[in-house]
Amino acid sequence: MAVEMMSEELSPTGLTHAVFDSRVRKRLSSGERSFELNVSFSIQPGITILFGASGAGKSTLLECIAGLITPDEGRIAFADRTIFDSEEKISLPSHKRRIGYVFQDLALFPHLNVLENIQYGILNMRGKERERAAHAIAESFRITKLLRHKPSQISGGERQRVALARALAVDPCILLLDEPLTALDVPTKSAIMDDLRAWNAARKIPVLYVTHNRDEVLALGEQVVVLDEGRKIAQGTPYDVMTVPRREKIAQLAGFENIFDATVIAINEARGTMTCRMGETNVNQPSVDIETPLVHAEAGAKLRVGISAGDILLATAKPSGISAQNILPGKLIAMTQQDVILTATVDIGIRLAVHLTLAARDSLGLRPGGDVWLIVKTHSCHLMAE
Repeated sequence: MAVEMMSEELSPTGLTHAVFDSRVRKRLSSGERSFELNVSFSIQPGITILFGASGAGKSTLLECIAGLITPDEGRIAFADRTIFDSEEKISLPSHKRRIGYVFQDLALFPHLNVLENIQYGILNMRGKERERAAHAIAESFRITKLLRHKPSQISGGERQRVALARALAVDPCILLLDEPLTALDVPTKSAIMDDLRAWNAARKIPVLYVTHNRDEVLALGEQVVVLDEGRKIAQGTPYDVMTVPRREKIAQLAGFENIFDATVIAINEARGTMTCRMGETNVNQPSVDIETPLVHAEAGAKLRVGISAGDILLATAKPSGISAQNILPGKLIAMTQQDVILTATVDIGIRLAVHLTLAARDSLGLRPGGDVWLIVKTHSCHLMAE
């Protein structure tokens, strides 16, 4: 494993504004199962989401950085301070790495009050200085009124704030968050992350936040690194990675409901589009052709196309006078409800999922078996490599 942090500018804490450069290799075995983490990426200070399905290697990567697992090879450094280097035989113990780490279960000490939990990590101070530092970080996370309470006496969101305050009280070079906000509602989660951003505004340290929740990627992150089976498969802004996927695996992780085979049948260079035939059509089915963005492909090329269910409009009469190029007739097969969103299954020669509101269902008088039309914008069709 190699993780490097480099920068040119000093922060108010004396640390550098660190670019985090990671090259990681670690092989793990459990029974008959073998797993290898082999990742390389760089990130700027700020909140970076480490995203992927369970078992992708996210937590293993954090444990390597924190020193809880020893990498097979590589380098870890923050600015010019090396904490692990397999070639130089350097490996600092965890407590000397100045890394803040918040686990999913928070690991607060139940017998200590909030102030004592926060002070626990401040090993380089004593007495009043230590208490002042704990009060300062508690104020940043709005928990000063809770300092004499035990963890069992405060809410889940307040416990998350205490865990963050304790991790940051050590003035870390990097903060590692392993799905610490999973059990919280969205407003509470967003408020805590807003406070974290405010705390980090002057310090500018990298924050690695692990999740497998696509909504958290879009809501909380400034950058995202996607892992799959121990490999990095994408990196960029949450919008670019999650809403404009370039690989089928990312589309699946991002929750694209419609992913299917397509064959390029025409290149429309003047319009900047291609015509693709969807699915595996046969003599008993009509062709289902859609217009997609133009990519580097020739007629006859086989591709995969992803369309989000939320990007498809549904009508009960054939639309006219609209800009969308893909107007596809079909039959409504079924509707299923989850909370206030309906998923309609429509057969257009292949079956597509479409998201609707309850109000749309009622105003259109939708019933299974009815004829409908689907409207899909060209740029809602994402062409992907497998």
